[in-house]
Amino acid sequence: MAITAIKPIPVSFKEPNDFNSVRNLCFVRIEDSSGHVGWGEAVTMWEESTLATAEIIKGMEDLLIDKDPVKNNEIIDSMTDRVWWYGYKGGIAGFAISAIDIALWDLKGKILEKNVLDLIGGPVREKIPVIASGHASLGSINELAEEAESWVDNGVHGIKIGWGKKGDSNLGFEINRDLEYVQKVRQAIGENKKFMIDLGWIIKWDVETAIERALAFEPYDIDWLEEPLGDWNPEGYKKLKSATSIRIGYGEKEWDMRGYDQILSTKTVDVVGFDPGRSRGITGFIDLVTKLEELDIQANAHAWSSSIVTAASLSVSFKSKVCKVFEFKPLRNPIQDDLISSPINHKDGWVYRLNNPGLGIEINEDYVKSIEYS
Repeated sequence: MAITAIKPIPVSFKEPNDFNSVRNLCFVRIEDSSGHVGWGEAVTMWEESTLATAEIIKGMEDLLIDKDPVKNNEIIDSMTDRVWWYGYKGGIAGFAISAIDIALWDLKGKILEKNVLDLIGGPVREKIPVIASGHASLGSINELAEEAESWVDNGVHGIKIGWGKKGDSNLGFEINRDLEYVQKVRQAIGENKKFMIDLGWIIKWDVETAIERALAFEPYDIDWLEEPLGDWNPEGYKKLKSATSIRIGYGEKEWDMRGYDQILSTKTVDVVGFDPGRSRGITGFIDLVTKLEELDIQANAHAWSSSIVTAASLSVSFKSKVCKVFEFKPLRNPIQDDLISSPINHKDGWVYRLNNPGLGIEINEDYVKSIEYS
């Protein structure tokens, strides 16, 4: 077997779960001499980074053509060595390597007629509890609470709500409004559902504000606060952790284990976020959960893009005991439901492993063409 073709495919689409904002990704399609095709994805977000990632992937073609796709780890190592000057700790090169890594695992599984999960060690559980991961966009607190209730009425085990997103919710900026939201959402979803809050990147709390909010939220059983102080603030996170019983999550902006090891060394994180579409793909996720298993720290996949990253995230989440929940977008969206022939869904709040070869999904190439950059 030998790789015969690699094609980066920049795409854009409207995301109903993000106030119908236009979002961008860079897919990659890798084909071998026997006709097998592997698909990968970089969660590039912006148009400029998507186009730049596509160009980097094109430039890496010589590192892939004629190589044995079953030796995927060797290929990824060679790419990591190649980008020492322009991708030392990630960036656009990190996006490119992540997409290629996922595609190579998909291709390898199809060649060997095995699901990626089985290639990486097999499942440690039969099913994973699902949480609905959405954004707060409505202006009315009562309507936001009703919406949250509707997101858990299909059996999912809880919600993770993004604040500071597009729309009229204006959460994260004024304590009385934030507290009213937390109170009413907890009442609406019930005491037995998990409840997480993701501060995203727009909200910039200082340490005092984060402590004030956390203490106000404690009576409402918040499972974790995600990025309340952004991606890196070790001294601030130490103060916050010592002041509250609410767990702290961050990490999804890191590029490789150097960044994750730096975070873990601070002992300030309880739930480590990871996105295979930016952090060396499936290979990078395996490296992370291996480390977190030693430390007994929870990992959480940031599977909030297409069904390619969802399938990749599921593979590793089923492999490791430190992956406790799995996020599903609450609203139907094309990049999940139209991209593949059989959408990945939960059943009564539980997601089960995928069994088909490779990532376990079949890409609808006509749909890909419909969202590809012209």
